Amino acid sequence: MNFKRISQAILTIVLSLTVFVTSATAVFAETIKIGGNYELSGDLASYGSSMAKGLELAVKEANDNGGILDGQDVEAVIYDNKSDTTESLSVTQRLISDGVVGIVGPSTTANAEAEIPAVMEANIPTVFPAVTGEGITEDKDGKVLDYIFRVCFSNDYQGTVAGLFSAENLKAKKAVVLIDQSSDYSQGLADTFIAEFEKHGGEIVGQEFFDGSESQVDATAVLGNLLGQDFDVIYLPTYYVQAGQVIKQAREAGLEQAVVGPDGFASDILIEQAGAENTNNVFYTTHFTDVSDEPVVKDFLKAFEDLHGEKPDTFAALGYDAARVVIQAVEEAGTSDTKKVAEAIASMKGFEGVTGTFGFDELHNPTKPALMIELADGKIKETLAIDAN
Repeated sequence: MNFKRISQAILTIVLSLTVFVTSATAVFAETIKIGGNYELSGDLASYGSSMAKGLELAVKEANDNGGILDGQDVEAVIYDNKSDTTESLSVTQRLISDGVVGIVGPSTTANAEAEIPAVMEANIPTVFPAVTGEGITEDKDGKVLDYIFRVCFSNDYQGTVAGLFSAENLKAKKAVVLIDQSSDYSQGLADTFIAEFEKHGGEIVGQEFFDGSESQVDATAVLGNLLGQDFDVIYLPTYYVQAGQVIKQAREAGLEQAVVGPDGFASDILIEQAGAENTNNVFYTTHFTDVSDEPVVKDFLKAFEDLHGEKPDTFAALGYDAARVVIQAVEEAGTSDTKKVAEAIASMKGFEGVTGTFGFDELHNPTKPALMIELADGKIKETLAIDAN
């Protein structure tokens, strides 16, 4: 008997088994990666940082529940786009190279537009938490982009809601619009507000422009133009830093009319900038409120605070829902194949999110109403759901 030959044969079998087991273990242990393309520094860091925390919570919960796809862990791969369009594309390419099954973020329309060509070419489903720009889920011919989704409503929709609310709920007859001339976001919202307000019999008695591109906004001159004018409501379509400063200046100038704004108001920084005492009679459209009796919202609030040691804001909630959409889609698809994951998102109905229960329409926009928040002394006084469909 040739023991040497037998020993070599046994060694070969053992090595083969070792390779097989190691390979099988690697496949089983491989994580399902979800990418986060977020503004973690720069001017928009408040938005991106909150959304990233929402993603982290969604991933933690999935893993605490045993993972997905027969026990595979989910991994959040998050990079900082530095609030810059060039960096947004760079981050996207890096995430694609990392082998993510989907991407959540970024938070702004410009950074999303930089990302879209790369994810479309790579067939990576991408869910935008808070990109409200018009047509972001469509190509130039109006055809839906198969891999692009969002869980927030569009600017046109929230501008319409604001116009409807001002005319019907506030009973306003005359409005002025203060527009940030440095922002397409501001101008687009203004246009849809004006159209809806006039549709319901309202009159726009003034449009004033200010420059919101600097860290310190000075709108005192344009606000001075409004003194002595007859109007019921100010529509102020801009972000929280600019809005807070303009509201403060308006109140100090003696303008006590209702101020209505968009989802860009949804940050505690607005209260800091305006001063709590100046936020009475202030309203804004948003996607989420923590003043809710819904069990899914209560569970989210507790879990977020347990993980991060702070209360979540609207953008954390949107980031959380966007991440959970991707996770649920992987589960429903039964695979990490990105084409099938995208198809699962597109066909999703009745998703129970903390920003509402929704599915996606034919253009991959969520089918849900907007919330209108009323502030009083820096606190949420009332929340009203407004459906302008």
